[in-house]
Amino acid sequence: MTDVPLIDRPDAGCLWPQASGWDVRTTQVQVNPATEAQRARVPLANAEDVAAAARAAQAAFDARGPEVPAARRADLIDALSVGIERRRADFAEAISAEMGAPIDFARDKQVAAALAHLRATRAALQDTPELEIAAPGHWVRHEPLGVAALITPWNWPLNQVALKLGGALAAGCAAVLKPSELCPLSTAVLAEVVDAALPRGLVQIVQGDGRAGAALVEAEGIDVVSFTGSTAVGRDIAARAGALLRPVVLELGGKSPNILFDDCDLDLALAQGLAHCFRNTGQSCNAASRMLVQRSIYDEVVARAADRARAVRFGPPDAPGAHFGPLVTAAQFDRVQQAIARATAQGARLVAGGPGRPEGVDRGYYPRATVFADVTPDMELFDLEVFGPVLALTPFETEAEAIALANAGDYGLAGYVQTADPARAARLSRALRVGMVQVSGQSRVPGAPFGGRGASGFGREAGLWGIRAFQTVKSVSGSE
Repeated sequence: MTDVPLIDRPDAGCLWPQASGWDVRTTQVQVNPATEAQRARVPLANAEDVAAAARAAQAAFDARGPEVPAARRADLIDALSVGIERRRADFAEAISAEMGAPIDFARDKQVAAALAHLRATRAALQDTPELEIAAPGHWVRHEPLGVAALITPWNWPLNQVALKLGGALAAGCAAVLKPSELCPLSTAVLAEVVDAALPRGLVQIVQGDGRAGAALVEAEGIDVVSFTGSTAVGRDIAARAGALLRPVVLELGGKSPNILFDDCDLDLALAQGLAHCFRNTGQSCNAASRMLVQRSIYDEVVARAADRARAVRFGPPDAPGAHFGPLVTAAQFDRVQQAIARATAQGARLVAGGPGRPEGVDRGYYPRATVFADVTPDMELFDLEVFGPVLALTPFETEAEAIALANAGDYGLAGYVQTADPARAARLSRALRVGMVQVSGQSRVPGAPFGGRGASGFGREAGLWGIRAFQTVKSVSGSE
């Protein structure tokens, strides 16, 4: 490892560990997911760095006080948005290099989604009063909780940062952000943007692994925790924060059902359903990875889904085009391979893809776009979040059976309903035990609440809901 250089990072005042301590910190080797070549060693923050970052954020919050006018908070969102837009190409190149997202997707989806979230947060801030009349002579105030600990994942690195950091700043909080250690390149660009765009100290960025995340949750001066990641880590964070009575927002895993009735627009349902499952190489928490299909169209859907999967192409992340890139790490590649092997062993019918790399690919963490048919609730794949391009198909006969199958798993993040019957769509939207429902391809509007229930966590992000997650409610009688 000694011949692998330290990653080139900016000497940004908000970025921990500070440049002077890089050579004595624990490091982690970053690997190019497309070539498997070691790229650089990444310095990781320790508990002392985390504590220092939390103190700095608390000092910044205390210095300016909790009553920052909404217009000033909107200015912060604007400044952050402008900074990200100016560095759009740099962010896209960083995200493409570190997690394998094709460059066009990184620029047009990953970075664009982050900017859209910031715009929606600003609009919600502008349209929502901080002081509300509950009754004559009685007011309700929404005030910042204080310093927010923000822990974000690698799969949509800038998008998740925008959701959390935008909400925290709009709420009036200071923040300590810990992005995934798998995203050091985009973290470095973000640190430069924050240093240039935001008041000194208001946002601190910690480059660290799970140990730094655990230390941040428990750090002195933290008032609220927002985490996006796996359900297992979410449970641990909830326990740590709960012991300190710190509020938590958790956006965790998913195995979202996509229900196709025989009256749906099948061309649209298949095009969107497969795209939503395979997008980002399947590495999205709300991926529509469990397709429930009415029996009368099941055989046709199986055949056409297999054809679409076989048409999927993978390619280098730095090449333009609509292809897919590799999975993020060797561990994630192995996880997908193991899920495919277990599904086959348990009797699921493989109709496209399968184990190994795509034809002609001999290196990199590239999976195959895979479709399994006849997946039953007793199989692991039915409720396993693979986090790769693997679709599970299950038939149903009646609407009641479709609802029961959709609600059978532990997760409750998203649900997708494909039908031409508005009454049926309304019934399904009420019956599904999920946080979000999309009907017949209708996307969520900007600022719509994002989050789930059950093993998918609790709390909401985006728009007004994302702001309120970082605020406390104060009831005031007899005075404004």
